[in-house]
Amino acid sequence: MSLKDNHLRVLTYNIHKGFNVGNRRFVLHQIREALIAADADLLFLQEMQGEHVHREKNIPDWPDRTQFEFIAEGVWPYYAYGKNAIYSAGHHGNAILSKYPFESYENINVSPFPWASRSLLHGVVRLKADIQPLHIVCIHFGLTGKERRLQVAKLCERIDEHVPHDAPLIVAGDFNDWLGQAERYFYEHLELREVFRTTHGRYARTFPAWLPILPMDRIYFRGLVPVSCERLAHAPWHVLSDHSPLAATFEI
Repeated sequence: MSLKDNHLRVLTYNIHKGFNVGNRRFVLHQIREALIAADADLLFLQEMQGEHVHREKNIPDWPDRTQFEFIAEGVWPYYAYGKNAIYSAGHHGNAILSKYPFESYENINVSPFPWASRSLLHGVVRLKADIQPLHIVCIHFGLTGKERRLQVAKLCERIDEHVPHDAPLIVAGDFNDWLGQAERYFYEHLELREVFRTTHGRYARTFPAWLPILPMDRIYFRGLVPVSCERLAHAPWHVLSDHSPLAATFEI
């Protein structure tokens, strides 16, 4: 598969385990249709349900495979999943779905406390034979400031040790960082920029989806040329997950 006009489209989305706001309806099938229509090359997905034995039995249209395999089928032939939270009924975590093959991927535990299970999923994909591989990191950070500071430090350590400085890099996900405290550290330490802020002058407000007021979801980058970024707030997105997705296009 070749890049369209040397452009790469990426999308980050917290899918809320396939349920709508308040967990009233299981909407994974509608989420899949909306993601296919968005036509991204790379999906960074959080709160992906890897397994839940009770829901598998009690929800009639629960897929007969993992949620990431169900979404990926026929569109994104390559995918990686990293368990984030593990419990008696199953587990959920982060997933990256890709139209390009992975050279490698690894799930890294960044949980500072036993009661706050978090991880980051770091993959490497080859977009074109004549350019460096693209490093991609999908994250879902914690709810407290102390958690996030420790997780940002672990993310920076991971990038310093495993990502060449001249390699293209995308870090995307649900940062739970509505105050923007990570921005200065990312920029000064890693030279990362956030794509919506770069193209619009501010963060995208993505939570809650029905009336977005908090800038929770971000797409950071370096070594790429940003073309555009949009918050997908139109139908059907506002009645699916409790987050709005962000979609960005880069020139390679």
